[in-house]
Amino acid sequence: MKENIIVFKYGGNAMTNQNLKSKIVENICSLKDKGYQVVIVHGGGPFIKQTLEKVNIDSEFIDGQRKTTPEAMEYVEMALKGKVNGSLISIINAMGHKAVGLSGKDGHTVTAKKRLHQHTKNGKTELVDLGQVGDVENVDASLIELLLENDFIPVITCIASDKKGIDYNINGDLFAGHIAGALSAEQYIILTDVDGLRLDKDNPASLIHELKVAEINHLKEIKCIQGGMIPKIDSCEIALEKGAKLARIINGTVPEQIASLFEKKEVGTAISA
Repeated sequence: MKENIIVFKYGGNAMTNQNLKSKIVENICSLKDKGYQVVIVHGGGPFIKQTLEKVNIDSEFIDGQRKTTPEAMEYVEMALKGKVNGSLISIINAMGHKAVGLSGKDGHTVTAKKRLHQHTKNGKTELVDLGQVGDVENVDASLIELLLENDFIPVITCIASDKKGIDYNINGDLFAGHIAGALSAEQYIILTDVDGLRLDKDNPASLIHELKVAEINHLKEIKCIQGGMIPKIDSCEIALEKGAKLARIINGTVPEQIASLFEKKEVGTAISA
């Protein structure tokens, strides 16, 4: 069964346009008609921001990471599991497929651990408490596999509890990488808003079509991989290390790229071990 699982990480600005969202989901679901089993993992930063603003909860960011208080965590879950997850489920079901909405909490699929962030200021590194922000400690893929065996499309958001039952918000890219690895996915595909990794981020012609994990550190050193691309590349590395066969970063704002993934065309940046 594991030979034809495709895991998609879907998030960011490609989620805020309803028209685009429907086209992306339609292209993802079309892979089921080609005999693939599909899993969608999503975040939803813009929706978290919107929800917290509505209830007047200020967000503090440390090195680009949102500090999450217990009060904020309640609304983070509301945004991700209620709004974003529910919307994707409705779209998929309306297309005639059977989607099931999950978070990492369901069926103990993901066990979280608290993240202690290393923050460097004036050459001094200190551990910073980000509140209820976590990392993935363990993945039990049995519920996802059960759903796939019964022809469902699992749609999973990046929230999980630790062993004591405390909830954590986990970076969506890293969360998705762990899921793809645990499922030994044939491909792990990150949908972002650029065509893939570029040697020069401002030059579309410098797109890197193929990349080996061994080359990643050098690309980080020369600042080819920076900013929001870092967790995406890190998640590809996690997926491959944990058992996925291939990872790929493609442009989610061009949904046709999804359909052409399996037509022997060069799409995005393909990363292999």
